[in-house]
Amino acid sequence: MTMTGRQLPPVTVERWVNSPPLTPDDLRGRVVLIDIWEYTCVNWIRTAPYVKAWHRDYADLGLTVIGVHAPEFEFGRDPAHIDRAIRDHGLSYPVALDNGFTFWRALGNDAWPAKYLFDGDGWLVDRWVGEGSYERVESELRRLLAIRTPGIRLPPVSAEVTAYATTGEPSYLGITPETYLGADRGVPGTFALAGDWRSAGEYVELADGSGELTLPFHAGEVNLVVDPGPAGPGALRVLLDGDPIGDERGADVGPDAVARIDRAAMFRLVAGASRTDHRLTLAVDQPGFRAYVFTFGP
Repeated sequence: MTMTGRQLPPVTVERWVNSPPLTPDDLRGRVVLIDIWEYTCVNWIRTAPYVKAWHRDYADLGLTVIGVHAPEFEFGRDPAHIDRAIRDHGLSYPVALDNGFTFWRALGNDAWPAKYLFDGDGWLVDRWVGEGSYERVESELRRLLAIRTPGIRLPPVSAEVTAYATTGEPSYLGITPETYLGADRGVPGTFALAGDWRSAGEYVELADGSGELTLPFHAGEVNLVVDPGPAGPGALRVLLDGDPIGDERGADVGPDAVARIDRAAMFRLVAGASRTDHRLTLAVDQPGFRAYVFTFGP
């Protein structure tokens, strides 16, 4: 979706990381890529390598990347969580923390992730939402850099985008859709709870004792946004189709079929499962544990 003909609004946010505050005047003459992100959003996590590559390859040639973090969940307003996410994802470009969604609204944004590309005069050239379109984004930013500096010698297209152009976007056809667990967006019947759980707007929380969360799904990859709660780090036992998960375990699950939950974040539970119907069971015995949303991949 293109929303051209608009100028870069003031970047009015609560805090900056990796940079002093930047204004449209500071950025005049630079090509600017705004990346709207959220640290638990799997769709942004998949796009992050490309954004980092563009900063790496073009920052010295006139491109400024600004990551604008807007929280989807209340815990995403905690500076400690965001600072850790910036470190964990290796984000070295300027990051603006938009807890109040002020800049989000100024852009007219409505989704994570989203990219806005502005030319050297501060005019919006294009906008992309979600995953993909990486070749188009890089082609456009290279075009704007060439306009900014006639005769500029640009490097080859980034290795990340070159590889993506070879493999293409995987098919998400038929996989289970994003599944929220809290009362605000949860859909009855998409998951089951055993034990003493309570439902809040954003999450379900284990109130006492031990409990299980069971989810039928059709996908190769399953991720879960969780918060271990006030008791601190906890353990989540992962069963696939009734057995402790084995070779299909995600990157955050150990050989013992346990995921160590040490922070509020997205955890990778299943990877490489067959694209058939499965049942995921998560067992936890830590009261205060909160589960927010499942996301899926091919």
